Amino acid sequence: MDTRLNRKVRIGDLLLEKGLIDESQLKLALYEQKRSGKKLGKAITDLGFVTEVKFLAIMSDYFGYPFIDLSRFRLDSILIQKLPETQARRYRALLLSEEPEGMLVGLADPTDLMIIDDLQRILKKPVLPAFVQEQDLLSILDNVYRRQEQMASIAGELEGELQSSDFDINAIVSGSDTSEAPVVRLLQSLFEDAVQVKASDVHIEPEETQLRIRLRVDGELQEQIMKEKRVASALVSRLKIMSGLDISEKRLPQDGRFNIRVRNHNIDVRLSTMPVQFGESVVMRLLDQSGGILSMASLGMRAAIQKRFEYLITRPHGLILVTGPTGSGKTTTLYAGLTQLNQAEKKIITAEDPIEYRLPRINQVQVNTKVGLEFSTVLRAALRQDPDIVLIGEMRDQETAEIGLRAAMTGHMVLSTLHTNDALSAPARLMDMGVDTYLVASSLRAVLAQRLIKKLCPHCTQPYDADIQEKAWLETMEVGCSAQAYKHGRGCHHCHNTGYQGRIGIYELLEMNSDLISALRSNDNQAFADAAVKSRYFRSLAMSALDYAREGVTSLDEVFRVSATLEGEDY
Repeated sequence: MDTRLNRKVRIGDLLLEKGLIDESQLKLALYEQKRSGKKLGKAITDLGFVTEVKFLAIMSDYFGYPFIDLSRFRLDSILIQKLPETQARRYRALLLSEEPEGMLVGLADPTDLMIIDDLQRILKKPVLPAFVQEQDLLSILDNVYRRQEQMASIAGELEGELQSSDFDINAIVSGSDTSEAPVVRLLQSLFEDAVQVKASDVHIEPEETQLRIRLRVDGELQEQIMKEKRVASALVSRLKIMSGLDISEKRLPQDGRFNIRVRNHNIDVRLSTMPVQFGESVVMRLLDQSGGILSMASLGMRAAIQKRFEYLITRPHGLILVTGPTGSGKTTTLYAGLTQLNQAEKKIITAEDPIEYRLPRINQVQVNTKVGLEFSTVLRAALRQDPDIVLIGEMRDQETAEIGLRAAMTGHMVLSTLHTNDALSAPARLMDMGVDTYLVASSLRAVLAQRLIKKLCPHCTQPYDADIQEKAWLETMEVGCSAQAYKHGRGCHHCHNTGYQGRIGIYELLEMNSDLISALRSNDNQAFADAAVKSRYFRSLAMSALDYAREGVTSLDEVFRVSATLEGEDY
């Protein structure tokens, strides 16, 4: 241990000696320290006299401890969790690596001897302190631990209540004083974790001996196992109460929704229950209302496609379709378009199932099949309400499609979604539903197909050399592209070791022209495909993904994944 730790460090004098601050700045920092209770170093950096990186570099040099930039350090999440979450947060400590002479530990304050002594007692190994930026450290603790210990502790407490000899589960989950009830705190912790990692869905799945909780992040599920299997019934019952559902009905599926506020985010939750072998499975779709509706500019469309799509939706009449599989962002695109069209002089009516975002000035109708309020029923009524623009959440059947197409012929702009693999398949899908060819040819103006691809994590992106098989595949996509440079993510704590962080849309715009309409009327599929490829704004989804790979936004794996899905059958 450096002997300099055994005497009080006069940080102010040290910074004065280095010429980083002057006497007046030191006096102001000392006043701030006394007023706020912060440490002097924190006060100096918060006041902006010295950057945190520069301050830590000075401290590192003085004490002889390394200063580690966590954003560039390769972390081991398994090693990190060898220090329990409670102690990691209490001491602001992060296990970095296991060295022959001891454990390298990143600390917010490596000068605190008591912290080092306590950590050595807990780890039963010598501690090698290192300076790290506190905010980076706290962010990593949130990413790695993700409240798992907290949730496990609350689940254990709830399990204890449920194992009491005489208990009423309804009283436990719906009592008047529930703010501190374990089931409420467990759900709060679960939602906080979901919001933190930007999960789109939460799955609660009871099994014979355990409870499985899975969060869908960037399209993929991440899971946590809870041994307290009896907790599932309490969680489901509490969620049913929040959704206004029947907690006594466990034999039939139910749907509901509720709104919660988590970490300053207003979250709209759509809930679906389904009876399974060992209880009820629950899936919740999380919609963050706090950020507002995305604008067209934030969707990730290429400038040329965005400009053309914005032009098309402002035309006085016609049908615009947005296609793609479930979860590809179709609704988000339509809402962005509606936001742009939402003006005082335009009457807009929507038929949705469900209504995902509430928009001012727009007449939004929730489809309710239980009472016979189908898309077609809403659409007929909407056309008698003198609309300029009509949005149909989805064209599911012949009746809805025909009404929408006829509305487009008679002076209305109609926007809708359709489940097809790509833009070229959309007209054929409408005709497969039984819609007359002349209706499609006369009313359809454009089809926008889309997918969401994962973006490379900016913190761990590095060059990638394609192998022989990948290069051969690239050459089939476009001659010469195998020789270009590509990137991939090696995985880090920022992206939970996946190499990806966030998603971006890829788009394929097919605008109907005379050649396409002629091929459609003559039912010539090959001529239609040839005319599509030659059309001005058309670029396939696979090529759009490849463009992003060339720019280092995504990986070749994502390009190949998109290409593989396009080779399959239509959705």
